[in-house]
Amino acid sequence: MPANSLPGKVATAPPRPTKIEPTAPERLAASIGARLEHVDAARPVTGVTLRAQHVQRGDLFAALPGSRAHGADFAHEAIEAGAVAVLTDPAGAERQSLKDVPVLIHDDPRAVLGAAAATVYGNPSQRLKVLGVTGTSGKTTTTYMLEAGLAAAGLTTGLVGGVEMRIAGERITSALTTPEAPDLQALFAVMLEQGVTHVPMEVSSHALALGRVGGTHYAAGAFTNLSQDHLDFHPDMEDYFRTKAKLFDGRADLEIVCTDTPWGERLVKPTTITVSTAHEATWTASDIVVSRSGSQTFYAHGHGRKLPVEILLAGSYNVANALTAIAVLDAIGVDEKAIVAGLAKVQVPGRMERVDLGQDFTAVVDYSHKPAAVALALDAVRARTDGRVIVVLGCGGDRDAAKRPLMGEAAAVRADLTIVTDDNPRSENASDIRAQMLAGVPADRRDTVVEIADRRAAIRHAVAQARTGDVVVVAGKGHETGQEVAGVIHPFSDRDELTAAIREVAK
Repeated sequence: MPANSLPGKVATAPPRPTKIEPTAPERLAASIGARLEHVDAARPVTGVTLRAQHVQRGDLFAALPGSRAHGADFAHEAIEAGAVAVLTDPAGAERQSLKDVPVLIHDDPRAVLGAAAATVYGNPSQRLKVLGVTGTSGKTTTTYMLEAGLAAAGLTTGLVGGVEMRIAGERITSALTTPEAPDLQALFAVMLEQGVTHVPMEVSSHALALGRVGGTHYAAGAFTNLSQDHLDFHPDMEDYFRTKAKLFDGRADLEIVCTDTPWGERLVKPTTITVSTAHEATWTASDIVVSRSGSQTFYAHGHGRKLPVEILLAGSYNVANALTAIAVLDAIGVDEKAIVAGLAKVQVPGRMERVDLGQDFTAVVDYSHKPAAVALALDAVRARTDGRVIVVLGCGGDRDAAKRPLMGEAAAVRADLTIVTDDNPRSENASDIRAQMLAGVPADRRDTVVEIADRRAAIRHAVAQARTGDVVVVAGKGHETGQEVAGVIHPFSDRDELTAAIREVAK
C-alpha cells in the first residue's frame, strides 16, 4: 500500500511555511523532467503532499505506485480537497479521475518528488546548513552532539531525527527517522521562516533508497559505521552499504567519514575528512579515561590542534561519535571552545540513559537493537563494573529476522543474566521471535538465559535480581513510548517501567 493511504497509521499533518511563492505547473514539470498533460486547466502550485488526507488548496498531489494499491486511486479525494495538479507515473495517469486536472507524468515519480517539493518551497536546503549523518548506529547521538555544539556557538538550530524533530528549540513529534520528501522540504522552509540557520539531520538508508531526501542539499555529510540491520529491506550488506553511500555522491559539500570499519574506509576520497579511534586519520582521540559513572574524557587531535573533551555518554563508540561531531563542526567553522562546551552537556534520550533513584546498582536504558550495538553497549557497561551485567532484550517483529539469533548470542556471551522478552512483535507471533533469539545462545551460556514474554515482568525480574554494584541494561526500545502488538500500539516506556521496578523493589 502506498503512503497515500495507511489506515490507522496516518501521521499528523506536518508543518508548512506561511509564505509560498506560487509555482506554475509548466515550470515544475520542466524542473523534474516530467511530461505535462491537461495544461489548459493549470493553476499555480503552492504546496506538495503524497497523502490525500493532508491535501491543502493549491497542492500538487503525488500519486505514487505502491505494492498493494496505486496512489492515483486516491486522486479523486485529493482533487476534491483542493489539489490543483497530480504527479504520477504513466499507469497512474490512465485513471479517469485525472482527465480534467494537470498531470505531471514521470516514469519514476518517487525519485523526483523531493526535487519537485524543493522547487515548490523555494529550495530551502540551499539556504540552510543541513548536516546529514548516516550509519547503522550513532546517528541520533551524533546529531544531538552537533546540535549542542551549534547551540553553544549561539546559532539557531533545527533537528531532524527518529527521536524527535525540533525547530528553534520547539519539539515536533517524529514518526519517521526522515520524513517523506514533501514534508521534509516544507519543514526546512518552516525552519527558515523561524530563523534557523543549521540543521543536524539523521539520514536513514530507507530515506536514501526511497527518495525522501531527494532535493536536499547538505553542507556536510557524515558516516558513523555500518553493521547488520535492515536486511528485511536490503537484500544484503552490500546493497545496504551502497544505499548509505548515496549521501556521498556529491550532494554534500563536505564529507566526514569514520574509518574505524572497512565500510568507512571504502568511502574515503582525497578530500574526505576522516575520523578514527583506532588508526591515523584527520581527527583522532587519545588519553581516553572512563569514570565509574560512564562519563569520558579524552583529547581530540586534528589539524595540529588538541582539544580537551568531556562527554557524559559511556562506550568507546561514543568517543567515535564525538570525534565525528567535532570534525563536522570544525569543518563548518564552529569555534572549538563552543564545540567542547556543547559536547560536555549532551544527553540523548534512550541512549545509555541512566535511571538513578539512589539504588545501589546501575540501571540503564539503551536503544541498541542490532547485534553490533548490543555488543558495544554491554562491553561498555562491563568495562566499568566489578559486578554482574544483567540485560533485558527482545527483537522487533516484521523486521530483519536474520539478526535475531545474532542478538541472542551477543547478549548471552556478554551478560551474566540475559532475559529474553518481547520488543514490538507487530504482526508476528512473539513466541517465534523469542525462539529465534534463543537459538543463537551458545550451549555453554544457556543456563544464564531466561525467557519472560511480558516486557514489564522481564524488567521487574531484572531489577529484583540486581545486587550492589551490578548493572541492569534494558535494551532495544530506548526512547520509544509504545509497544506494537498485532497492529495496536500500547503505551509502554522502558524508562518508566525501569523506574517503577526500582521503586517497587526499594519498598
